[in-house]
Amino acid sequence: MNKGEVEVDPKYRAPALEKGLDILELLATEPRPMTLTRIVNSLGRSHGELFRMVQVLEHRGYIEPDPSNEGYRLTDRLFSLGMQQPRTRNLIELALPVMRELAASAGQSCHLALHTRGEMVVVARMESGEQLGFSVRVGYRRPLMQAASGAVLYAFQPADVRRRWEAQLDPQPSQEELAAFRAHAESVRERHVELTPSQSVAGVTDISAPVMRGGIAAAALTVPYLKKLEPSPSVKDTAVLVREAADRISDQLVEGDGRV
Repeated sequence: MNKGEVEVDPKYRAPALEKGLDILELLATEPRPMTLTRIVNSLGRSHGELFRMVQVLEHRGYIEPDPSNEGYRLTDRLFSLGMQQPRTRNLIELALPVMRELAASAGQSCHLALHTRGEMVVVARMESGEQLGFSVRVGYRRPLMQAASGAVLYAFQPADVRRRWEAQLDPQPSQEELAAFRAHAESVRERHVELTPSQSVAGVTDISAPVMRGGIAAAALTVPYLKKLEPSPSVKDTAVLVREAADRISDQLVEGDGRV
């Protein structure tokens, strides 16, 4: 079985569709654009098999040539399609007013993240009104184990969902790393808020709390806290504000009413 392929019952095979999905999944895991030759070699197929498929994906707007070289990269089309789902769209609509108030009261930006294939992905953000701050773009993603949002999302899931998410982690962690992450998630679950130095930006403290629906985390609300010299809410005070804001969004998510 070639890299990127999933074993499927022969009765349900659709070779052309599988080739297209293989290309999309491969590009999703690569941090840099890939040439057609690299795509062909990585998937173990021929140029003839994939050349027309790449052309169709480009024509439909799912991939695009990178302007700096001859490689291809994913566009945000798949992400945009996912954002059109009523559950996600309505969650964001409910969260944004609360996020605006949080950004104003904390003097910090904030963002909302969901889980996707072993990663957290930012689906909404709110800038603070301050002249100085730090924020991340919508669409930004990191492995669950490398982000406060990821720890929060994982911490408030049932055991079967956790196991499924663990299988999607890439690269797969060692048993020791996974055990440490599980233990950390339990501590986050007890505190109901994560407060930890950012693993990607020096000088930033990530403060994250779960947005709950039906007893599990539907999203994680996070403030990348930047310490300022002028008077502003402390890290601990901001953690209280984040948790209160997440709880307010949670209270609006009525399970089973068709809204989210």
